[in-house]
Amino acid sequence: MEQHRTRPAQYGPRRGRAPLPPQGRGAGGAAVGRAVARPVGPGAGGAPRRPATGRPPVRSGAPAARSGPPVVRALRALRGMPNPRLTGLGSGLFCAAVMLVLGFLDQLLFGASLTVYGVLFLPVCLLTALWVRRGDLLTAPVVVPIAFAVGLVTVAESGKGVGGRLMGLVTALATEAGWLYGGTLVAGSTVIVRRVRLLRRRRRAAVRERTAA
Repeated sequence: MEQHRTRPAQYGPRRGRAPLPPQGRGAGGAAVGRAVARPVGPGAGGAPRRPATGRPPVRSGAPAARSGPPVVRALRALRGMPNPRLTGLGSGLFCAAVMLVLGFLDQLLFGASLTVYGVLFLPVCLLTALWVRRGDLLTAPVVVPIAFAVGLVTVAESGKGVGGRLMGLVTALATEAGWLYGGTLVAGSTVIVRRVRLLRRRRRAAVRERTAA
């Protein structure tokens, strides 16, 4: 019969290990350990706290958005306007209808002033060139002179009969050719800028596709 020997329990610290300090034994040691485990610093995460003041935080971006040169503010205002996309036919109808309405208003309010009509023609040309869709950009410089002639019927001096009206229209076109060329130039310049930006975007997209492949 084999007899298992029982090893008597050894009291006291084991050999090879340093004895624990008296602060680490018992409930006091646990409290000290919790106190040491806490992060050191005035804040909860160790970050310094900022002094509390009654003033609200100042946003640095708000003054910069309002300030700026007039050109930048004008561009921001144009971006905030509605941005429809008109076809070539739609842009022509839009420009002609607006010039007719402005011609009637000019006749009622300013006594058919050709100068007022020419000044109002410039922003209409700009809007037409901005709102035409990308595929029909080249139609904007074509439709604005036609719309100018259509609206000019309401403010041109007209004689008796059809011949008198035609003579008055031709005379008005000859005398107000500067406004006509100016509006066409505005539309053409806007279309060229949009066309250049479109080509640049296409090139960037093509480069990105090549680099991704």
